[in-house]
Amino acid sequence: MKQLYIKQKVFSLGGQFTVKDQQEEDVYYVEGSFMQVPKTFSIRNTARDEVALITKKVFSFLPKFFVEVNGREVLTIKKEWSLFKARYTMDAAGIEVHGNWWDMNFQVLQHGEIVGEVGKEWFTWGDSYKVQIMDEAMETIIIALVVAIDCVKADQAAASSAASV
Repeated sequence: MKQLYIKQKVFSLGGQFTVKDQQEEDVYYVEGSFMQVPKTFSIRNTARDEVALITKKVFSFLPKFFVEVNGREVLTIKKEWSLFKARYTMDAAGIEVHGNWWDMNFQVLQHGEIVGEVGKEWFTWGDSYKVQIMDEAMETIIIALVVAIDCVKADQAAASSAASV
């Protein structure tokens, strides 16, 4: 089992942060586009090769996010129409999320087997998540999933604050 940590920098305009291992060494670099359409987040390995890409669909009635890992789409997160509380659904071949993914406390399953667990770290400056990887072949997908969900949450928070102005 491998543990990784995602800690976002609160004042980073482009959404840049790193994913670290238990020894606090950088494992992945995440870089969001700033003032760019469509909004994207690129996940790069230590050799700076892009291993995953999260893209927000531009012309969509309701927000939709696509997650690509190694050049192929593995996951879609989309907002469902609802009157009161925002609801999102996740479409992924063979991948399920059990638990409270909105609060970042969940398990990632592939074909019924637990391949990862995510937990929000409390009392930290900025959003921090502890990610446990049980199946290292799923590592990039799990990291991309966490970043995508966080991106959806940030998008929802921005929409809510704009609506209340």
